[in-house]
Amino acid sequence: MLLFIDACVRKESRTRRLAEALIAQLGEEAATLRLADCKFPVIDEAFLTKRDEMKAEDHFEDPMFSLGRQFAEADTIVIAAPYWDLSFPTLLKQYFEMINVRGVTFRYTPEGALQGLCKAKKLYYVMTAGGTFAPMEYGFGYVKALAENFYGIHDVKLIQAVGLDLDGADPEQILEEAIKNIKKPGSL
Repeated sequence: MLLFIDACVRKESRTRRLAEALIAQLGEEAATLRLADCKFPVIDEAFLTKRDEMKAEDHFEDPMFSLGRQFAEADTIVIAAPYWDLSFPTLLKQYFEMINVRGVTFRYTPEGALQGLCKAKKLYYVMTAGGTFAPMEYGFGYVKALAENFYGIHDVKLIQAVGLDLDGADPEQILEEAIKNIKKPGSL
């Protein structure tokens, strides 16, 4: 199963458009999780206590772990997240807080090392940015670190279109060029 995690808020999102071109190129039907439609709980002490109790009992069938189970079962993952304020949207951070669960997406070995429990072999992080910023990291490093270190997904790729809102830029041309790059043989 290809899991498409859509952290785009705008109806006419350029990031979503780029991600949809990627999904079309991958040629698989995607299960779409639109984060703007999710009702994330408040992460307070009561929530953490309940979650810790459930984890201690290996009670992972509870609905509070459904997002983590879905993520762990996906074969390929595509995350679409526009670049906002030197990072990605808060919704994506909330999503990671919900799926980062010991016993569902990762575990600790007896030696204390992290071991990923996710089936996915590949994760694509798709982003667009109005400007260009140094370093050209765009929040990707955080996602890559989680994927590799916690989830056990070692093939993590950044797909991007940047400089869309610079004076004199042609955002349509930039997006089309990024989509054309996705379609090049061997690019994925």
